[in-house]
Amino acid sequence: MIAPIGAGFVTGGSLIVAIGAQNAYVLRQGLTRQHTGAVVAVCAISDIVLIAAGVAGVGTLVERSGWLVEFVTWLGVCFLLAYAASAVRRALRPGSLTADGPVLAEEARGPVLARAAALTWLNPHVYLDTVLLIGSIAATHAATDGAVGGRWLFALGACAASVVWFASLGFGARRLSPLLSRPRSWQVLELVVAATMVLVAAKLALG
Repeated sequence: MIAPIGAGFVTGGSLIVAIGAQNAYVLRQGLTRQHTGAVVAVCAISDIVLIAAGVAGVGTLVERSGWLVEFVTWLGVCFLLAYAASAVRRALRPGSLTADGPVLAEEARGPVLARAAALTWLNPHVYLDTVLLIGSIAATHAATDGAVGGRWLFALGACAASVVWFASLGFGARRLSPLLSRPRSWQVLELVVAATMVLVAAKLALG
């Protein structure tokens, strides 16, 4: 029973740890301390839904729907470039963070969560990696546990990795706030976020 859960945890963790658009956004919200818990919840729950879908067999459907992947790809490229532009605009008007809390203007919860959802669901790699890859690997554990099903134990481990990662990234980021006490530091962070978005968009566009 432990083996499939451990394998799922390692596999899921290896797929989400790489710094990408979603992780950069969670990190930023953790640093600003704006709706961090809600953003972490959106990302983690989205991953859980996608992992469950992949293990249930939806990954095969995604693999066969080339037009859907193409559509999501270009929609994602447009969104990432738009967000990169907004990050550059913020860099031109940098705020500052302190250990006691952010002095940046508070954003409404709705737009913040909408961006978190878009960065998750408009990334075609989510469907190809998380859904298809995890679903395929989970299938190899199908006979591990006759009572529950080894593939769902694998999925449980992958879901746990997602929750641990996003919670650590979002809430752990607050420890970095003293390093961003100067406007220049925050400016650099926004430019790094913008560069990350552009690189991810370029990778999607170029295949």
